[in-house]
Amino acid sequence: MDNGTVNLSPKGLTGSFAVLDDHTVAYLDFAGSNAETIAHLRENGRITLMWCAFDGPPTIVRVHGRGEPVFRDDPRWSDLLAHFPTIDPRPHGLRAIIVVRADLIRDTCGFAVPLMTYEADRDLHGRRFAREDDESLGAYFAAKDHVATSLDGLPGLPLPLPPTPPATRPVTGPGPVTGAH
Repeated sequence: MDNGTVNLSPKGLTGSFAVLDDHTVAYLDFAGSNAETIAHLRENGRITLMWCAFDGPPTIVRVHGRGEPVFRDDPRWSDLLAHFPTIDPRPHGLRAIIVVRADLIRDTCGFAVPLMTYEADRDLHGRRFAREDDESLGAYFAAKDHVATSLDGLPGLPLPLPPTPPATRPVTGPGPVTGAH
């Protein structure tokens, strides 16, 4: 789309990002009130991920690449989900796994980025979506203006979502982080 909006989507939750190989990363895409990242990826595949250092050396890292949403009914789902052993995605309404192949990774100075202190992950998302099952989550998405289509009218999350596949691995709880947010 030549004249659409630009999508910026902050992410979080410890354990929801993984490095798959030297050029590929992935993150879990949880329930929310829109699906702009998915819509933009479905349109042209372009994506940039960015990390800012809020303490320590003032560095910004960007991964420029091509991405795709992998949905629950994709045969790769279980294998990809196995890359996130330290997070239980069930209370968050996991709807896709975003896979990004890096074309360019670069760092720049973050001299103007403020110093901030990390306290903890917020528990609000898990508390909000833990009470949903596939049916009620589908109803939630269907009632939102910008889940099935983006702000620009692009196809977003395909509704109804395929059912959540049965758990194929035990959730091990907190452990080593496989990447930063």
